[in-house]
Amino acid sequence: MAFAQPTSYTEEDYYNLPENVRAELIGGQFYYMAAPSRMHQEILSALHAAIYNYIKSNGGSCKVYPAPFAVKISKEKDTIVEPDISVICAPDKLTDRGCTGAPDWIIEIISPGNPGHDYIRKLNLYMNSGVREYWIVNPMKSTVNVYDFEHEKGTDQYVFKDTIPVCIYENLNINIAYLLS
Repeated sequence: MAFAQPTSYTEEDYYNLPENVRAELIGGQFYYMAAPSRMHQEILSALHAAIYNYIKSNGGSCKVYPAPFAVKISKEKDTIVEPDISVICAPDKLTDRGCTGAPDWIIEIISPGNPGHDYIRKLNLYMNSGVREYWIVNPMKSTVNVYDFEHEKGTDQYVFKDTIPVCIYENLNINIAYLLS
């Protein structure tokens, strides 16, 4: 949730936040994030491991990063997000601070207190910034919304027990229920 702020902030303000403050900067406004739940972290760990192992076993050049990982999503200096998982296939986007430019694939795991942030604000941000694929994982409903922006397809919704095809990889399918078992 955004709090009333007297000014528009920039990436300099973002990088000067205290280390114990988790926030994203979107359109010059800070959005503070609560600590993730245990289930959130289990899903994050399982997905990160599956994607990392797939890329490594297939000799892929893409890199996968779990949060916290700063993504300066566009050239504007007023938007830096921390997706739960970022897959970046262009090495020139990687910097010492994180990623500059749109990742190829972003996964966000919904927190109970702020689902609109991922379903609306970030959906539009990612769609308009060049992200190829976006997943919204909802642990409370055991659902996954998959947005294939690269092929301009709408959303597909799955449940955790489904085998979900990954749009940016032809032969990667993920079953979250299996990963968590």
